[in-house]
Amino acid sequence: MRFNRSRKRYDRQGLLVDRTALEQAEQECLSDEDARARRRERDRVRREAADETFQQDLAEHIVQLFPGCPPPRALEISRHTAVRGSGRVGRSAAGRALDPDAVTRAVIASIRHEDTPYDELLMSGVEREQARTQIRDDIDRVLDRWRRG
Repeated sequence: MRFNRSRKRYDRQGLLVDRTALEQAEQECLSDEDARARRRERDRVRREAADETFQQDLAEHIVQLFPGCPPPRALEISRHTAVRGSGRVGRSAAGRALDPDAVTRAVIASIRHEDTPYDELLMSGVEREQARTQIRDDIDRVLDRWRRG
């Protein structure tokens, strides 16, 4: 029950359920718990397989766009950017569609963090935009080298 100020009375909240119906529903939920657990496990395995396939496809696409990128590095980039629930570019709609701009953004992000002093600049107090400006030439050099093969 909750007091309703506009009607100036107590109103019943929720649903009235017969005790036997509630007990029956609880029993039915418990009885199919194993089936639901098996379904969750099958879904988890299916998602992992789909993620692995997507990561392989993304790595191949990275190597197509950047022939000079070492295949192990392309796989590392794809695995990092395609983590489910990460919010990274690989999980965006464009990333899942293997859009060249999205793939390039993932490669640039990897280069920024792995091949430049970007993280050290941030840790030393340099502002984000200033740090990105300072490392832009480094990123462009790596991108050019990887594009040429």
